[in-house]
Amino acid sequence: MFCDHVVILPEAASILFRGGFPRRPTAPGRQAAQRAIFRVQRELERLAMDEHRAAVILCDRGTVDGLAYWDDEPARFWAELYTSHAAELDHYAAVIHLRTPPDGNGYDHANPLRLETAAEAALRDRRILDAWAPHPIRTVIGSEVTFLDKLTAALAVLRPLIPTGCHKREHRSMTGV
Repeated sequence: MFCDHVVILPEAASILFRGGFPRRPTAPGRQAAQRAIFRVQRELERLAMDEHRAAVILCDRGTVDGLAYWDDEPARFWAELYTSHAAELDHYAAVIHLRTPPDGNGYDHANPLRLETAAEAALRDRRILDAWAPHPIRTVIGSEVTFLDKLTAALAVLRPLIPTGCHKREHRSMTGV
């Protein structure tokens, strides 16, 4: 769909939890996980930037998402990570929020790392929505549509943000591939 200058990053939480990072139901356990996820996310982003090949970096999630999983005061989250909400919002050029579907309308547990019920996922989704609310370039795609419809809508938002030469169709015609 896009050229090699569009880097798509994996979800940091999946990397951590697949790798064995403990998922503890305690507040200290959840906070440790969120600090680790934040740091892995930041390093994934830095790697993509430091390799100097990315014109655009697409993240499955961003560092601000961790606020929705934090069980303490937001100010403590930012203080522990040596940053601020404003700095993290400023770190991202644009945000596309795909709303979580309700139970029975696309929400499933096909991903074994997804432990939340549909109700818990809806609560986190609302908290993520609130965390990103101050971002000046944010698009919210509702949960009433199918995932394919969400993907189509997200691509429509992304296309104008991607440098023209990075669209794969245009890239193919430029290289003759």
